[in-house]
Amino acid sequence: MREISRQDAQPAFVLHTRPYRETSVIAEVFTRDHGRMALMARGARRSRSSLRGTLLLFQPLALSWAGRSELRTLTRAEWQGAYSPLRGQALICGFYLNELLLKLLARDDPHERLYAAYEEALAGLGAGTEHAPVLRRFEIGLLRELGYAVILDREVERGEPVAREGSYVYVVERGPVAAAGAPRSGVELSGQTLLDMQSGVFASAATREQSRLLMRTLINHCLGNQVLHSRQLLRDLQDL
Repeated sequence: MREISRQDAQPAFVLHTRPYRETSVIAEVFTRDHGRMALMARGARRSRSSLRGTLLLFQPLALSWAGRSELRTLTRAEWQGAYSPLRGQALICGFYLNELLLKLLARDDPHERLYAAYEEALAGLGAGTEHAPVLRRFEIGLLRELGYAVILDREVERGEPVAREGSYVYVVERGPVAAAGAPRSGVELSGQTLLDMQSGVFASAATREQSRLLMRTLINHCLGNQVLHSRQLLRDLQDL
């Protein structure tokens, strides 16, 4: 018989919640030491429940749970301070981060560095930092944590360092290839953009646009047939 596992006061964020039966909730959470998990909050929708109103998105929590199956039982949830609330486009960007984690992370697979990157991204969105750099840095970190080699500093065919003045085509599952003689399929971008992305600098308008196209292509490849609803929401908002 599988042993009951218990965890007390684990740092975590709620990614998504859904009702379960009449009074309970199932919360998809991202924990620092255990990765993505599903926790059942029994009776959390009852007016007198200590869990009611606690399982909020984008707020740091300390969660305790017990159980032997993939769906553990949440036993306690405590706020750990408060982040600035996300509003408007920043809120949709937060939903986008959560949706990426829900669709790309396997359950019970720890990613401590990605957890720190998620904290940093939420803090940036809450502080009013320009959204695009926050999203690009998180996306790059996410793909690297998933084992996808996002090569930005060298040309993959000859192994030479990327030249700032050079022109490249980024080929999925390979990396940057010199534009001369490169395959037609891929994302065209400059050496400057590649080096800016490697350094996490997105001051240039060209870098912001080219990096957006590149990361969208790479993430779509990882998602396969899965659709990101938050991405469509961002597009609709920008078309208003």
